[in-house]
Amino acid sequence: MDLVIRGARVVDGSGDAAYTADVGIQDGRITEIHREGEAGPRPTGTRLLDAAGLALAPGFIDMHAHSDLALLRDPDHSAKAAQGVTLEVIGQDGLSYAPVDDRTLAEVRQAITGWNGDGSDIDFDWRSVGEYLDRLDRAHGGRGIPVNAAYLIPQGTVRMYAMGWEDREASPADLERMKELVAQGMEQGAVGMSSGLTYTPGMYAKDAELTELCRVVASYGGYYCPHHRSYGAGALEAYREMVELTRTAGCPLHLAHATMNFGVNKGKAPDLLALLDGALDDGADITLDTYPYTPGCTTLVAMLPSWASEGGPEAILARLQDDATAERIRHHMEVIGADGCHGVPIEWDTIEVSGVSDPGLASCVGKTIQRSADMRGEEPWVTARRLLINDRLGSTILQHVGHEENVRAIMRHPVHTGGSDGILQGFKPHPRAYGTFPQYLGKYVRELGVLSLEECVAHLTSRAAARLRLPDRGYVRAGYRADLVLFDPDTVAAGSTFDAPRTPPVGLPHVLIDGKFVIEDGRRTDVIAGRAVRRTA
Repeated sequence: MDLVIRGARVVDGSGDAAYTADVGIQDGRITEIHREGEAGPRPTGTRLLDAAGLALAPGFIDMHAHSDLALLRDPDHSAKAAQGVTLEVIGQDGLSYAPVDDRTLAEVRQAITGWNGDGSDIDFDWRSVGEYLDRLDRAHGGRGIPVNAAYLIPQGTVRMYAMGWEDREASPADLERMKELVAQGMEQGAVGMSSGLTYTPGMYAKDAELTELCRVVASYGGYYCPHHRSYGAGALEAYREMVELTRTAGCPLHLAHATMNFGVNKGKAPDLLALLDGALDDGADITLDTYPYTPGCTTLVAMLPSWASEGGPEAILARLQDDATAERIRHHMEVIGADGCHGVPIEWDTIEVSGVSDPGLASCVGKTIQRSADMRGEEPWVTARRLLINDRLGSTILQHVGHEENVRAIMRHPVHTGGSDGILQGFKPHPRAYGTFPQYLGKYVRELGVLSLEECVAHLTSRAAARLRLPDRGYVRAGYRADLVLFDPDTVAAGSTFDAPRTPPVGLPHVLIDGKFVIEDGRRTDVIAGRAVRRTA
């Protein structure tokens, strides 16, 4: 064999008890598992790796990633590879770069600069979903991408393509065009469709429109992954809306970064879980993902009311530059509660700037809007407005509005999977981008005992693979792809913190993709073994 991993503690992804075994790998697949004490000779190979003291698990699947351009930009991509992530699901929150035409591409690039950079270093030589997936496969001189990636069709981008940024109901012709774009994307290999229903223009879609698009997704065996309409004042109602919508459409549902945030939802995770359990008992097909931290992360412009975002980025900037309109925006955000801020009046002392597009604004990073305003002796809206204009909507933020008891309760649920929601841009990104998976294993398994090791690995591997309908990933089993991670259960931990968010994890010495070491002895190799993972029939 090419490689034999000797004496590993195999945590195989099933949730069953771990066992000690030798695991043989040949031509990128697991070919033999010889359990300790079994009769017969131990497997031998060209290379032997002594894994005594290490756990061997399937590679982790990041169910909510924002690496759409990072995979093309960075052949190292240790932010994910060093965590043991071997597959990311991109195209999230209803906004990404395919399908597009020239107009839509220019608009979406500006709209999500805070997530992925402006893309000035990227050759956007694709327009369709299939062309984007092909582009991933031929990235980095034809070698591919650093980790595997699956793609969700972004509903907001589809609406932008078909209708622009108008806040209106789709006409029959509009709807047919959007259904056509979704069908084409699914045929070309997407695994489902995402929405960002607090982001424009996707949030302008009514339930009837979303239901029709979900019917198309379901007809191809895909799933719907919404960032739903509220994680704040209307959170429970927003979850219920998505459950009912997808059941009407007959489409599997995967709830993105499913949590209950803001003061109004403190201690209310059991209400969400009861809603989901009732639907599951009635036969609904539902999964969800979360990150193991309390703060959220998004762009500052996402906090604005939807009416202020109609027409796209240039229209937003024009409104911000008009004093009377800017005052209306402030009142909506601070007094009424903007839908962009989940219906909750914004608390500027919870909004920490994590990144800016203009390096000249770096002094804002690491401070809350309230702190920056106090230092200037001005009201926080004045500071926020200036930042939005001067950074041309490119600023990212951390939003400190979560609740630890909700995080723990939701991660215990049987349909839970792991998703980093990691934005890699900015001077001070959220540490979840670099630490989500070792954070689960170190803090929530070893230190707190919220999940057992076997349960946690199942959440991060096989359950995600099942949602993606991947027949040969998510388990340590003979015949499965050798996308694997070896870690020390006694020491594995996230190195990233809010103060030092790009610090690599510890206790995670080896990661393999397609049977090749991308992390070896804790160091990134020069191996690029990832590919676009297309929907299977």
